[in-house]
Amino acid sequence: MSTYKLFVLFLCTLCLTELNAQVSGSESVSLPVVGVHYGGAFSGGDLAESFGYFNRVGLTAGYKFKSNWSVGLESDFWFSDNVRLTGLFDHLVDAAGNITNDLGMPASVLVYPRGVHVNAYVGKLFPLNDKNRNSGILVQLSGGYMLHRLRIETNDNVVPQLELDYKKGYDRLASGLNAQQFIGYSFLNNRGSTSFYAGLYFQQGFTYNRRTINFDQPNIPISTARRLDLQTGFRVGWYIPFYSAEPREYYYN
Repeated sequence: MSTYKLFVLFLCTLCLTELNAQVSGSESVSLPVVGVHYGGAFSGGDLAESFGYFNRVGLTAGYKFKSNWSVGLESDFWFSDNVRLTGLFDHLVDAAGNITNDLGMPASVLVYPRGVHVNAYVGKLFPLNDKNRNSGILVQLSGGYMLHRLRIETNDNVVPQLELDYKKGYDRLASGLNAQQFIGYSFLNNRGSTSFYAGLYFQQGFTYNRRTINFDQPNIPISTARRLDLQTGFRVGWYIPFYSAEPREYYYN
């Protein structure tokens, strides 16, 4: 069974759990929430020419209104070891098939895709029943800034061609605006700390190459056209809702 089929099955199970949940939440409430999340994404569009699957971890902070609308900020850090570019350092390889360090010894060169985005979002929660009006199907739209590049590591070696600003000639840095859509399930537990959300997202990055030359392709002009960087993935997160303290009743004799 594929990852997506398993995830959809998991999401359906959450919804069925909520339908039978015995929690006291017949009234929707307004409250601030913060959370952490993990996700994974498959690359598409121009992004897929260089990178494959990404892992993503991030933070979210926002405010849920009594109307079940919400606003806030969210940010993800992307990381992966799935590089689809080939021949990046071919011109640095010697006759023995090695890239050498400043001492003439074989060096280890590692390349990792990295990225980040920071978005503002607006969302709407659609409760599934009257037992918990603060949980249900969550739809969010967000937009902001994104950046991605190659991280080049030489570890304990010093490779003069790949140090300091020379790395910029290989890192394929691109950045620009992005839009993201999310649909999933959100559960705010009115009795405890087990509050979470999970769902699918779709992201479109409208980025531009930020380098003027690629050292591995010095004779090929870098495109100045707008890129379309796509990602489709899943996200699972844990909320920390800040419920107001319930008023206590005091009796005096």
